[in-house]
Amino acid sequence: MHEQAIQHYFADKEPMLVEAVSRLVRIDSTLGPALPGKPFGEGPAAALEELLALARSWGLSGQNLEGYVGTVDLNDQETALHILGHLDVVDPGEGWTVTEAFVPKLVDGLLYGRGTDDDKGPVAAALLAMKAVKDLGIPLRRNVRLIAGTDEETGFRDVKWYYSRHPYAPYTISPDADFPIINIEKGHYQPTFQAAWPQEQALPRVSDFTGGTRLNMVPPKAQATVLGLSLDTVEAAIRDLALEEAISFSCQEKGPGVHILCSGQNAHGSTPEEGHNAQTALVALLAALPLADCPSTRALRALHALFPHGDHRGQALGIAQADDLSGPLTLAFTMLTLHDTGCQGRFDSRTPLCGTEETICRPAQAALTQAGFTVQGPLDPPHHVPADSPFLQVLAKCYEQYSGRKSQCLAIGGGTYVHDIPGGVAFGCGFPGFDPKMPGFVSNLHGPDERVHVGDLLTAAKIYAQVILALCA
Repeated sequence: MHEQAIQHYFADKEPMLVEAVSRLVRIDSTLGPALPGKPFGEGPAAALEELLALARSWGLSGQNLEGYVGTVDLNDQETALHILGHLDVVDPGEGWTVTEAFVPKLVDGLLYGRGTDDDKGPVAAALLAMKAVKDLGIPLRRNVRLIAGTDEETGFRDVKWYYSRHPYAPYTISPDADFPIINIEKGHYQPTFQAAWPQEQALPRVSDFTGGTRLNMVPPKAQATVLGLSLDTVEAAIRDLALEEAISFSCQEKGPGVHILCSGQNAHGSTPEEGHNAQTALVALLAALPLADCPSTRALRALHALFPHGDHRGQALGIAQADDLSGPLTLAFTMLTLHDTGCQGRFDSRTPLCGTEETICRPAQAALTQAGFTVQGPLDPPHHVPADSPFLQVLAKCYEQYSGRKSQCLAIGGGTYVHDIPGGVAFGCGFPGFDPKMPGFVSNLHGPDERVHVGDLLTAAKIYAQVILALCA
């Protein structure tokens, strides 16, 4: 029902969708210093106001809730459906080739720019779906509310604030992943570990190390300074290391030491195998150097043993495991700083349904403690909605109706807004490999040249319009 009307409505809406996404992408909405009414900084606040302005221009009712989230409603009836998306983005990073991060550009059906896929494009698609339902004049018995957050990339403080003040809806989707239906989101074990020691004087040694800036991102860069070794010695060790071609090193004499920069390729922390971890590569190099037997050397060699380059499953740490529904545990060593009096680091592991305190936390803590580190951090359990849920059956039908493909339930390592929301699931907007003209298409979210397939985004908007009608009409 209503499919013909929806198809006809969206027939000429691609330019409108591209312009809507572009308006949002032009705003640098990375996390900034908190300000009154802007808890996550100027950029996220500006993106939120732009979305609400867009909603009002489309005849929809929007509200800014103290800068944490924006809400857009279709009517004043009891709310049946929440659509949760976010307007904040990760840092631009380096390596953009098609355009600059905040200068959206449409090329051959792909819209490039930071946030086009994660998650400004999907938010705009959901908003357009709401406009479609309104413009078609189909009466609704219940309301749908779009909730646009501003802190998804840095802690979910926005939706936690919202749901501490407002009730859950009977149904919740988040357009912040892939189709068909994400009914399992793996758990998170992301502890902090550290070690301290007296001021070091021994030579040769590593005097400083910096790697990684975000817990959920494979580090594309890492750097260190080595004192007491020649440039020739360091370069010889690099030649002997034999890592993949995507990892590169540059060295130069800097004051009394040798400064080393390692470059790799970033990736989302949930899919570490898609990146090339500069941090683990640099630790591997430092562990191979003829350094003095001192606390910093022992710490680096222990970290190399526990987080060897290329180990994406936590085998060395003793926590590798998997199950049939959610797949394997993944691990990315994403943050490390070291100086003359200590070090601190974090890793990002996404844990399957079978993971427990006994099988994950205790072995990891034991291994790190034995190596001289203290460890703090809980296990965040996975999120699982049974595949036979009536709600998921509705979503499956809507997906199949407009995609022409069979629906299925999937597990992901990434975490979305619905991770702690009863019955909520991630639902779109990506269609990996959906377009036969673009086999193997990837959006490169969190990386350079992030893009979205506009045709897919438009199809997602149709699906969301049908979902609204199925659940609220």
